[in-house]
Amino acid sequence: AIYVYGGTILPGRYKGQDLNIVSVFEAVGQNAAGNLSDEDLGENERRAIPGTGSCGGMYTANTMSSSFEALGMSLPYSSTMANPHDETQNSAKESAKVLIEAIKNDLKPRDIVTKKSIENAVAVIMATGGSTNAVLHFLAIAHTAGVDWTIDDFERMRKKVPVICDLKPSGKYLAVDLHKAGGIPAVMKVLLDAGLLHGDCITITGKTIAENLASVPALRADQDVIRPITNPMYDEGHLAILKGNLSPEGAVAKITGLKNPVITGPARVFDDEQSALAAILAGKIVAGDVMVLRYLGPKGGPGMPEMLAPTGALIGAGLGESVGLITDGRFSGGTWGMVVGHVAPEAAAGGTIAFVQEGDSITIDARKLLLELHVDDATIEKRRQAWTAPKPRYTRGVQAKFANNASTASKGAVLDDY
Repeated sequence: AIYVYGGTILPGRYKGQDLNIVSVFEAVGQNAAGNLSDEDLGENERRAIPGTGSCGGMYTANTMSSSFEALGMSLPYSSTMANPHDETQNSAKESAKVLIEAIKNDLKPRDIVTKKSIENAVAVIMATGGSTNAVLHFLAIAHTAGVDWTIDDFERMRKKVPVICDLKPSGKYLAVDLHKAGGIPAVMKVLLDAGLLHGDCITITGKTIAENLASVPALRADQDVIRPITNPMYDEGHLAILKGNLSPEGAVAKITGLKNPVITGPARVFDDEQSALAAILAGKIVAGDVMVLRYLGPKGGPGMPEMLAPTGALIGAGLGESVGLITDGRFSGGTWGMVVGHVAPEAAAGGTIAFVQEGDSITIDARKLLLELHVDDATIEKRRQAWTAPKPRYTRGVQAKFANNASTASKGAVLDDY
């Protein structure tokens, strides 16, 4: 097998600013807060997505394509190409030729996907400021490949690898800008030279990582998308694993772009995404609040829906730094702010998040990697005893089967965790 990416979207443009899909979600919040006219909101909506391709920042699609390139499962440079450009088609044709050679040489994905190559992929995710969803996906990938990998390995990698790319959502540039600056090979070259990649990992090309990168030039002086290792955006990675009585198995926070990565505030509890979004747009969420969105995990969703609408509305309303949000669901790769996802165990499985009540004090502390409900154990246990699991959203069909079989998010929500 070889991975062939469809390619990223080109940016929209309005009033001298590049636009992408997240621009629209944030514009909705700005409009609701009275900081953006209806006309400007409409123009944002019309212009933000000018053609074909995946979401334009280092969001989930571009995060996964970039990490698959680092993993060795796709061709160099292919992960940041723009969908409308001819080079995307040319890369797909070349991928077919490379795949035929891999078949001839009996080079299979499990020869490529190893613990060392997953470390390479996660190093690139950290270096580029990638999506929280990568944690969930690589837990599942490792499980499927039979690789020993846990949620704590992401924290180990975070401490080793700095963020060296200035990319949206919390940074400045889009994937097309990263491509012009040298793409993922340029990022990997910086990491390899710093001793942060395993250069001996085999790739789908039949060459090692080091061999693929041998001809990659040094960072260009006329770009600032990719920084030297000596001048990173952040000294450590951005995907932090938080634990505490609210998430004993772990939860995932994206901590780039935060001026103050610590918040303690009263819980504002919602059992679905729609009511949470309505509260934000109605101005009922204020600075200092900690929103709790639950029953949105692998079993409860089912399938862990992403919370881009509420988080985008918070950013647009100017509350991204001052309001916390925790959920057992997922986030879009376009999400940033004081947000924590993948809280495990989830509410539908009787995790502590199910027992949070309106007004309870909650602390999110990205420095101490802590997610804590300030309620004593005896009270939590009393609430547990009084709790009744909600009826499943689906009782038949594929979604019922998924909800019944899905593991906890801390293990990748896999279906065969026997």
